[in-house]
Amino acid sequence: MKSKIQFVLSMIIFGTIGLFVRFIDLSSSEIALLRGFIGSLFLIIVMFVIKKKISWKLVKENKIIILLSSIALAGNWIFLFQAYKHTTISNAALSYYFAPVFVMILSPLVLAEKLSIRKIICIIVAMLGMLLIVGNGSVSTSALNDLIGIGYGLMAAIFYASLMLLNKFIKRMDGMELTLIQLGIAALLLLPYVFVTEGFGILEVSSSSIPFIIILGIVHTGIGFLLFFSGMQKIKGQSIAALSYVDPITSLVISTVILQEQMTFVQLLGGVLLLGSTFVSEKKF
Repeated sequence: MKSKIQFVLSMIIFGTIGLFVRFIDLSSSEIALLRGFIGSLFLIIVMFVIKKKISWKLVKENKIIILLSSIALAGNWIFLFQAYKHTTISNAALSYYFAPVFVMILSPLVLAEKLSIRKIICIIVAMLGMLLIVGNGSVSTSALNDLIGIGYGLMAAIFYASLMLLNKFIKRMDGMELTLIQLGIAALLLLPYVFVTEGFGILEVSSSSIPFIIILGIVHTGIGFLLFFSGMQKIKGQSIAALSYVDPITSLVISTVILQEQMTFVQLLGGVLLLGSTFVSEKKF
């Protein structure tokens, strides 16, 4: 029961990321850089306290995949934060949750896994759901911005799907040390990119944004991943798949209840089809 509570708490934490990003007046790449830096620093401190060491031999053995997965992680964050800035949190969360569909589509090619009839049907239903979310019939002036935001969400989903697939090729490394290495490399990769594209604007961040940056780095990255890996170690894969839906549901609640963002019935139906199809695809009958 404790493990399930830890995992659910991590999903709730991840589901609130969009709310905090809204209050940070930096570009998406700058936010991603600071998140990676603060998160990795927090995990270094935790590993020092619990006297856990990184196996550099395993890091060396998996270096190419770790590098590629770190690039995927950095891209995932940049596009997700862009999605939050352009559209509603619910639209961003739902488009981002298309990642499991991308994994299903790519698994036969990357992992040589068979694509069952049920999964093919689920992919079609999920695509229909995404079409309903995108083509919701809105004629407001923000419709184009919503479409751009959903596009960024789908790009984030592609990078996240790539991260999930790449991590399957990493051998014998546990979740915490792998996360620390990926966060650290992602931050190092983002550093020159941010300074080339954004200059030194990151040093002029407003004082009102600083608490949200710290929370994003420590709570949403450090603590979130700690709870995530601690919880998932002792619960079954099927439970992980089911409890993962706490993340997008939390985002939907925040979007509609706290921020009072509009969501049409057609979009809601699309969200049900999307989340429902991915749930059915992972459920064992």
